Amino acid sequence: MHFDREAPLKAFHGTTTVGFIINNAVILAADKRATAGTLIASRSVKKIVRITDYAAVTIAGLVADAQMLADSIREEARYYEISNNKRMTVKSMATLLANVLFSTKYYPYLVQLIVGGYDSRPRLYSLDYFGSITEEKMTSTGSGSPVALGVLEREYVQDMEIEKAIDLAAKAVKVAILRDSATGDGVDVIAITQNNIIERFIPLRQLL
Repeated sequence: MHFDREAPLKAFHGTTTVGFIINNAVILAADKRATAGTLIASRSVKKIVRITDYAAVTIAGLVADAQMLADSIREEARYYEISNNKRMTVKSMATLLANVLFSTKYYPYLVQLIVGGYDSRPRLYSLDYFGSITEEKMTSTGSGSPVALGVLEREYVQDMEIEKAIDLAAKAVKVAILRDSATGDGVDVIAITQNNIIERFIPLRQLL
């Protein structure tokens, strides 16, 4: 995640987030580092943003763009629930975000998002800054994503237990930290189940 608008393509790539589905949960993880060019601007950025008590979004890209989009979808989900007396589905949240991104594709928000949550079952969607949306079982974003995906491709199985899934998500980001200078400073992980959200922070010293 970058703060530098003068280098938008670099800004889009600098971070590592991962998401995958297991039988009874969706797992999301992200590193903590924000950069501005070659400067480490922050070591404590929160790149997993809770939308509701059953859904969250990971953010890679420009901080301001990502924060605005996360705030917008949170309020839309709240308004929908109040107006309709039922929860907005995770797919509807992802689709709404994709529509916003598509509508601004000529002056895009420089973000790549993973939307995960649990409505009738675990759901996971990947969105790019042009508004493309795909439903996934496993995905990753940011400059460290090729490395993280290599770990997931080798070790991911859908029927794994939650604690092992949390460990795998942290490991995928850890390996990216070792290979990508824009990724670093610990890992946030959340597991969204039918009934609750489990949140973990793994500091860098425990990863190395």
